[in-house]
Amino acid sequence: MILTPGLVTLDMLERVYRDELAVQLDPTARPSVEASAKTVALHAAGQAAIYGVNTGFGKLASRKIAAGDTAALQRNLVLSHCCGVGAPLSRRLTRLMMGLKLISLGRGASGVRWEICALIERMLERDVTPVIPHQGSVGASGDLAPLAHMAAVMIGEGQAFVDGVELSGAEALARVGLDPVVLGAKEGLALINGTQFSTACALGGYFEAERLLQSGLIIAAMSTDAIMGSTAPLLPEIHTLRGHQGQIDVAARMRALMDGSEIRESHRDGDSRVQDPYCIRCHPQVAGAAWDVIRMAGRTLEVEANAVTDNPLVLTESGRIVSGGNFHAEPVGFAADQIALALAEIGAISQRRVALMVDPTLSHDLPPFLTPDPGLNSGFMIAEVTTAALMSENKHLANPCVTDSTPTSANQEDHVSMAANGAFRLMRMVDNLALIEGVELLCASQGIEARAPLQTSPRLSAALARVRQEIPALDRDRILAPELGRAASLVRDDALLEAVT
Repeated sequence: MILTPGLVTLDMLERVYRDELAVQLDPTARPSVEASAKTVALHAAGQAAIYGVNTGFGKLASRKIAAGDTAALQRNLVLSHCCGVGAPLSRRLTRLMMGLKLISLGRGASGVRWEICALIERMLERDVTPVIPHQGSVGASGDLAPLAHMAAVMIGEGQAFVDGVELSGAEALARVGLDPVVLGAKEGLALINGTQFSTACALGGYFEAERLLQSGLIIAAMSTDAIMGSTAPLLPEIHTLRGHQGQIDVAARMRALMDGSEIRESHRDGDSRVQDPYCIRCHPQVAGAAWDVIRMAGRTLEVEANAVTDNPLVLTESGRIVSGGNFHAEPVGFAADQIALALAEIGAISQRRVALMVDPTLSHDLPPFLTPDPGLNSGFMIAEVTTAALMSENKHLANPCVTDSTPTSANQEDHVSMAANGAFRLMRMVDNLALIEGVELLCASQGIEARAPLQTSPRLSAALARVRQEIPALDRDRILAPELGRAASLVRDDALLEAVT
């Protein structure tokens, strides 16, 4: 995929993320990149102190570095900042991070040579994936440690995967016919300073959250039919009167999904229940609010993906190199916290529907725990308990990270965003939510089948048929754990969405 810095969209980034595409910069970016490198070279040859070009870093910025030590300064910077710990970032997120760094460098304000951009392109093309420990960034002064591990491979250090085999950086590059680069003035700093680790993780969380929300609408509609719930709360007039776009969209989608349901038509008249529980009646309000929050976070992340976030910045029109604070990942931290709240709430209301369906006193005559032979069989009893555990875990994980600043680097970097922590936890929350929704999907499927010979709507029948291609109905107790995993996979991929199209 060819990327034009400043014009990269969320749809393009999602393709890079899901399909692990190699990316290249639009060649029109090259003149501005080369102009910024020339500006750095001119300043490096002068006597004025320029941060990161001929000075130390952080609290050591007042230490002047001799002109002959420029290359050593940049190499030492990369090596000294390789202090990440913890399990490696996933291949998918690592490649997205590299693509984001390429976009940022391509804006022509970082002062790197075109050769630096070209090496990242070739690494993506030839499947060199640096090992990026996921812990160690506080999300200000950039994601220094994670990005240093990427830069280390570029200079022949560190570790990388090639064809699934972990090698030293030098071996990985040699395996695919690439040479390590010798960093020039400011180039090491440009590579490690920026928000690309946090932004990649937040984008991954955003893409997955959006998919889970869409799948969740299908599952919520199935659950509504399973308990013979009312569709009156989906009437467009209700949602138009409030005016929130997400709520309006969710209700419209659910109306379309449930259109033509025999189950719904069977209890329009004479139903003794006046109102359904909130987890059924208020789904448009809850999921709609989550959708609005996720969309807002997505807009922030799209801007950040196109941003220049290293320091100092090279202003080529004026010939200046200016220190600033674009590396501070506060926008990403806020976006990640917003997505986390949405994930937790989508899971919370989904879990309540699971609890509703397994409870014979509330489910409108569904069999206890959705098993045809209760007592001898426990059915979905403990699957519901599992969803409660996952829901609770996500609630804890949803606590804000961006408010948890702490001073670092001898108080030079005295306010940080903790965006890296906030963004990385999203994938764990996504895993949990997919399992919660997967259990709801199985319960709703079982509940709809219990209403036979009445049928659900054509679209929901198609979703049910897709489930049954993977997972049979629960006629008697069996080990459910593998099936919960398969249900979660159905929720996370396009299976349900394609089935109802």
